[in-house]
Amino acid sequence: QVQLVESGGRLVQTGGSLRLSCAASGRTFSNYNMGWFRQAPGKERDFVAGISWSGTVYYADSVKGRFTIARDDAKSTVYLQMNSLKPEDTAVYYCAASRSRPYSTAYYNDNVYDYWGQGTQVTVSS
Repeated sequence: QVQLVESGGRLVQTGGSLRLSCAASGRTFSNYNMGWFRQAPGKERDFVAGISWSGTVYYADSVKGRFTIARDDAKSTVYLQMNSLKPEDTAVYYCAASRSRPYSTAYYNDNVYDYWGQGTQVTVSS
């Protein structure tokens, strides 16, 4: 079992920045690929960013150049740095852990993630 706890979500103005954190506990964090997803009200859950166990990163087109995913295996934590935030970034953000191999062909698919956090709310005001 892996337990994931997100933090860092809050209300921010358009153009602002936030850093989300996801702390993991349980099994060996370094073995897991980690992803960030988000779900806006009335919409499906969408892939935002992913980082493989070896550090390869992937981004949704909508956040490329604005968001950065990083991991610190020593702290069992994955981060999502979000810059130049827009109102359309408003959503509940979830982190997730996956043992899927190869991750390069599946990172965007929420079905390959085994564990999920409870989510953290990000609201971007216009």
